[in-house]
Amino acid sequence: MMKNTLKVVLLTSMLPLAASASQELTPWYVGAGMGVNNYEHIATQNGDDNSYAWDIFAGYMFNDYFGAEIGYRDLGSADWTTSGISNDADVKGTTLGLVGLWPLANRWSLSAEAGAMYYTLENSQRAGALSSSYSTDDFAPYFGAGVGYNFTDNLKLQAKYRRYENLDDEYNIVQADSNYWGLELSYRFGTPVAAAAPVAVAPVAVAPVDSDNDGVYDDKDQCPATPITHKVDSVGCTIYENVKNKEDVGSIQFANDSAVVKNVYYKDIERLANYLNKNPEFTVEIAGHASNVGTPEYNMVLSDKRADAVANILVEKYGISRSRVSSNGYGVNQPIVAGDSKEAHAANRRIEAIVTTTTKQPVLK
Repeated sequence: MMKNTLKVVLLTSMLPLAASASQELTPWYVGAGMGVNNYEHIATQNGDDNSYAWDIFAGYMFNDYFGAEIGYRDLGSADWTTSGISNDADVKGTTLGLVGLWPLANRWSLSAEAGAMYYTLENSQRAGALSSSYSTDDFAPYFGAGVGYNFTDNLKLQAKYRRYENLDDEYNIVQADSNYWGLELSYRFGTPVAAAAPVAVAPVAVAPVDSDNDGVYDDKDQCPATPITHKVDSVGCTIYENVKNKEDVGSIQFANDSAVVKNVYYKDIERLANYLNKNPEFTVEIAGHASNVGTPEYNMVLSDKRADAVANILVEKYGISRSRVSSNGYGVNQPIVAGDSKEAHAANRRIEAIVTTTTKQPVLK
């Protein structure tokens, strides 16, 4: 009765396996094995083993490391003769046990197992022309270890060793242990779950910032903190313009009806040259003037000569570029002292140096 009950449990436990092929790797697996078995204490003399053994099994993994397994095993037979009686015994039965699994690198794993076998031992005896047989049902403990390799996530091959203890009959004719070595192929149901694709995080739109309110956002602004009144370029920097201003830097006087520069004024011309050298972007106009003595036409020519005389000294003596120096005569048209007195005539016989300065100023909005 007990043997039939265990067979029913085995078949019933395998029913869910047919429906377990879901879209993920399930805890259920089935398999089969084949190997060789050696019975100890019998067939050691006057006999031999039919050592081929096989088994089928099904299992359930509670987690990646621990599971339970149920199966049916045939341990093969042994033949021997003792006291003139020949024996032919074999052991088979159902098993239930626990399995431990230790995954290793590169798809390898180690396993250990322990459980009980509800076995049937059948022995056929012959003594001359007489023959008889008997059978015994009982429980025997077993334990084992193995090394496995996963060809895929579903398919695994294992090399197994098992030790069975107390495979005895009730008549004390057979009292044996056994050692089993074999290979087992198992299949785990389901499809491995693919690694979830990383969820793309939608970028959070950040409102552009213009900290200095110049119309250029901070991510492009190369000149932060520009004054709000300044016009700026495409990268937020102040736009500058060159502003020209005219500056009267002094004058020198001439003798009546003369365009010769007196030596006393060379120091003044030298100071003007130094000023221009320090400011290479500046230019100068030498403006010649005359007193209102004689005809206007003559005085216009005389004023030109006076302007040219000072300009030539700047260029030839002090090395100022001709492109920066201009000379123009204005005759009697721009007197600085009105009248026809001796003092007025002396004051108006002159040149004036007008420097055009360039100042860099920000362009305002």
